Amino acid sequence: MAGPLDFNTLKARVADGSIDTVLVCLVDMQGRLMGKRFHAQNFVDVAYAETHCCNYLLATDLEMAQPDGYASTSWRQGYGDYMMRPDLTTLRPVPWLEGTAMVLCDVLDHHGHAPVPHSPRAILKAQIDRLAAMGFTAKMATELEFTLFTQSYDEARKAGFRGLEPISGYNEDYHILQTTKEEGIMRALRNHLFAAGLPIENTKGEAETGQEELNIRYSDALDCADYHTIAKNAVKEIAWAQGRSATFLSKWHHTKVGNSTHIHLSLWQQDRPVFHDPADPLGMSDLMRRFCAGMIAYAPDYTALLAPYVNSYKRFAKGTFAPTKAVWSVDNRTAGFRLCGEGGKGVRMECRIGGSDLNPYLAQAALLAAGIKGIEDEMELPPPAIGDVYGDAAAPEIPRSLRTATETLRGSEMLKAAFGDEVVAHCVRAAEWEQIAFDKVVTDWEIARGFERA
Repeated sequence: MAGPLDFNTLKARVADGSIDTVLVCLVDMQGRLMGKRFHAQNFVDVAYAETHCCNYLLATDLEMAQPDGYASTSWRQGYGDYMMRPDLTTLRPVPWLEGTAMVLCDVLDHHGHAPVPHSPRAILKAQIDRLAAMGFTAKMATELEFTLFTQSYDEARKAGFRGLEPISGYNEDYHILQTTKEEGIMRALRNHLFAAGLPIENTKGEAETGQEELNIRYSDALDCADYHTIAKNAVKEIAWAQGRSATFLSKWHHTKVGNSTHIHLSLWQQDRPVFHDPADPLGMSDLMRRFCAGMIAYAPDYTALLAPYVNSYKRFAKGTFAPTKAVWSVDNRTAGFRLCGEGGKGVRMECRIGGSDLNPYLAQAALLAAGIKGIEDEMELPPPAIGDVYGDAAAPEIPRSLRTATETLRGSEMLKAAFGDEVVAHCVRAAEWEQIAFDKVVTDWEIARGFERA
């Protein structure tokens, strides 16, 4: 890997003219990169220490509207500033953009210079710190799915997002011939991200027309979320540069399989995987069983953070490899949680609930918080589910709508204790607003169904 950059190397590359722009970015509640483009000389002279942004950036929706009901900021409070403090350990080149580097920022209060608690990076860091106090680190990895289309973003928008054509005409799961046709985008994605310092493993076709999967090697939890966010932005920019488009909607069409984000997780002490016990038939330590018991039992509490939009819940459907039940299994893709690498040092749990529209910082933080609760309370892991979990009537359901998931999040004492009441209230308001925005819209389906016949 060529990146990331240290600050002295950045200064040298600015001096020789090979880098002239630095993207200074925060991560918003939707998991997007927001920020400014600095002239590189100004960044290395001054802005490497701090810059500022409007504090509405953590209280908007996908359309950048300013919903009311947030305690952190509002029209009444005047929408003041946050401080963006660059985390110089995240400096890296952006090889798919000419002469460009980027850095991720922590978001601080403009007055007290304390971390803003509902900033996604701060939420995840708080759970990493809780684990560290227990003597553990979390290793995590995400499998990121998305769909590529032949149209550009402008063409899709001007057509009202009708007539969208996936870049392939058939299911391309593991399909070498079809994915060869898409290498103009996918090879560029792999190589550019690797050159930016991301530990890219592979890409593959997924189980739908035009559907791709990007796999990034496991890493420390914060790095995993950073890598995921950078990669998601890169997919869109590289597709755009080639006149194509990509979507991370969980379900872009009712007849198509949805896009997911599977999250793999294990705990370590230094270089030792503490989830592994060679004496156990599945290789699972008691610590792993307690952690996973919490993670699974509290899945309804945090589903709204893994499935943050009304559309997200359209993905949960029988026979689509998207789960409907909050149970675990041994290498069984019909369950919400899948034990992977059983019997070996790589034993880990994969959460399959999340869609590709999730914010990785919030999702990872929730998984860690629930697992920590499982350890603290010495929770017992129930036996694994067997067979086709979709048909198991006794298995607990994943919340099937944003409305239900929001109410479960609102009442989660576990998350309030882990995140703080104010952070949970902030996340609840974001979910509420998505539901309010949807409920106001008359959809094409309603009109076509009832225009004449109702």
